[in-house]
Amino acid sequence: MNIGIDARPINLYRGSGIGTYTENVTRELLNLDSKNSYTLYWYGTDYETFKHNNCKINIISRGHHNFFENCYLPYNTIKNNIDIYHIPQNGIGLSEDLSCIKVVTIHDLIPYVMPETVGKGYLLKFLKSIPLVVEKCDAIITVSEYSKKDLLKFFPINPDKIYVTPLAANSNYKIMDKAYCSGYLLNNYGIKNKFILYIGGFSPRKNVKALIYAFSKIKKSLTQPVSLVIVGSNKDDLNNLKLLCDKLRISKEVIFTGYVKESELPIFYNTCEVFAYPSLYEGFGLPPLEAMSCGAPVITSNITSIPEVVKDSGILIDPFKSSEIENALWKVLNDESLRNDLKVRGIKNSATFSWKKTAEKTLDIYNAVYKKAMGEV
Repeated sequence: MNIGIDARPINLYRGSGIGTYTENVTRELLNLDSKNSYTLYWYGTDYETFKHNNCKINIISRGHHNFFENCYLPYNTIKNNIDIYHIPQNGIGLSEDLSCIKVVTIHDLIPYVMPETVGKGYLLKFLKSIPLVVEKCDAIITVSEYSKKDLLKFFPINPDKIYVTPLAANSNYKIMDKAYCSGYLLNNYGIKNKFILYIGGFSPRKNVKALIYAFSKIKKSLTQPVSLVIVGSNKDDLNNLKLLCDKLRISKEVIFTGYVKESELPIFYNTCEVFAYPSLYEGFGLPPLEAMSCGAPVITSNITSIPEVVKDSGILIDPFKSSEIENALWKVLNDESLRNDLKVRGIKNSATFSWKKTAEKTLDIYNAVYKKAMGEV
């Protein structure tokens, strides 16, 4: 097969879930598959590590999306004899004029389920594009069984058209020396107390407000000083969360780090007493998996896709009930044997996920869809 991949998200969305997914799946596909040929449609530089004997890289200008998707790509896929074209970013930009097999990855349906948590521009684009994407593509890859159920709830399509490939944590999420990590955070972020950790966005969907309320309730009953460290870029609802901390008179105990380089995140995971992630909706939810990979005890939600990832390796709470978040935090912070048990179980569970497995499943999907199109099954 000659496989084309829209690899532009690797640089256009670097640091996001879609960027991470595209980079890792593409890299692992090239590492494991020498039988088929690949054409990567690329934006920017930094493509040297993707060069393989069976891989061609086409550089695309950033400012010409419509021309690329509607004019250049239909012509180029014919010119290069592309059999399968894969769009990893929710199928956005799928051209109706593509004559090859079309595979899309739809990570979640958050704009359908919780539209109030999505920016208006992206919401309108998503709602306009996805019905056509679902109709015109030959196969849909999604990242959890829960996301597959959501797709079937909103679109009356054959379930056999949807394939599930779980995600994975990157290899830098691993056990590190805790003394080194503690010293690093003290010297670079001024974090000196033991701490509860949250890493992620600040959309209302992430439910960070509930975590702040829960922390404010338990902090006085703890036997030693504990901080709440909140890691994420300065956007979305962040200012309101800081105002909430002022209102609850806990601003001195809550540390907002702002943006943190991806290379530093494992240091935070390795140092925290517990990682808390009370999200209201996730298509997959990478942060709990990253935390488990680093040996952090995990408290997270018992809804949407998260239980598929965490299984019995963390404490699952109802994110709509503040009392459950409070009780779980208090219990983990005050029980060393429980923390150690969660650490061991989390490390064992996280080892069952890998980007190599994700890529192997993706290649199996390419093969199955190609055989079906050729009338071989």
